[in-house]
Amino acid sequence: MGGFGPAIPLLQADQGTSGAIAGLHGTALGVASIIAGYLNAPFAHRFGRYKSIWLGLTIFNIGAMAFIVLPYAWQTIPAILFAGVGLSMTVNNSLMYLSSHYERHAPRAVSQANGVNSAFVLLGNLIIGIIAGTQFSWRLGLLVCIPFAVILYLTLGRHHNPEHIPDEEGHQRGSLPIKYWVSWLGLMFTISAEFAIAFWSAALLREKASLSAALATTLVLAFPFGMMVGRWFGTYLFPELNIDARLRLIIALQGLSFMVFWVSSNPWISFLTLFFVGLGTSMQFALSTLRLLHFGKEKPDLAIGKSSYSAGIAIGLSPLLLGFLADIFGIVQGFLLVPILIICAFVIVSVLPTHEKPIQERRV
Repeated sequence: MGGFGPAIPLLQADQGTSGAIAGLHGTALGVASIIAGYLNAPFAHRFGRYKSIWLGLTIFNIGAMAFIVLPYAWQTIPAILFAGVGLSMTVNNSLMYLSSHYERHAPRAVSQANGVNSAFVLLGNLIIGIIAGTQFSWRLGLLVCIPFAVILYLTLGRHHNPEHIPDEEGHQRGSLPIKYWVSWLGLMFTISAEFAIAFWSAALLREKASLSAALATTLVLAFPFGMMVGRWFGTYLFPELNIDARLRLIIALQGLSFMVFWVSSNPWISFLTLFFVGLGTSMQFALSTLRLLHFGKEKPDLAIGKSSYSAGIAIGLSPLLLGFLADIFGIVQGFLLVPILIICAFVIVSVLPTHEKPIQERRV
């Protein structure tokens, strides 16, 4: 599914819609994330985190197939909504499953799991970019998610069935502390910046460097590639830094790299700086989510479910808002939304630290 965001300009061209209508597909993903967040605690209580992962994968693949075969925007938007519910269920429960399993090594486990995700995002971008330059529909590239789900089940799913006993007191509910909700805003800003870049950077490349849609979609591979490298190797760098300091550092890297990407009209400079934007974006989701789990540690399933509300608002509004701004001011000026989001995220992390110990100390 990772290739879907950069393919938004291709979808817009196929369907002959405005940027705002194309951005509604991002809005559908956002609404889906909110729905999945609402369902997370009850589903985790009823089925357990592991079975909820597989339920999410099933829902996702049904929605993805519908998106591939249905031609019009009024059909593809609900298809993406359905797929997005399954996607968010899978991500939320995978993160919680890893976090609880690896305990004090959770920051590395969650970040590197996201690194594996980014490798497949890279694959999705590559496949869609290649197909876009041929006579076949680029949507066929999304078919790759189905055989991978089958392989995953045959090699792991049918051999692993952890016991789950629902809590007699029912699923987690109630309130979360104010520090959680302020950090929740920080997560929303980081995801907003990530999805604005993921959905519209190909359009910016086409405008600034006069590239074809297929080449621009291929060049934005730099973004998920940077995210993959950062998520896998980032936990090994600066082990003396705690979660907050590490998050501030990568947000700053994202912001500086993005500004160079924004002003560049050279395709190779844009490609290189977009890689560094990906590096800066790489660990933001994992570290921001761990901050939320720190502040809501008494109710982890509820906390991770509420985090989906933040992700949903971000995914739903930022691509739509950027598409709307692009329709009015042009894609170049519209992209000034991104540094505003980055600054807001940096400020929240700075004023509300978790005081978690550095990774190096936790190993000891």
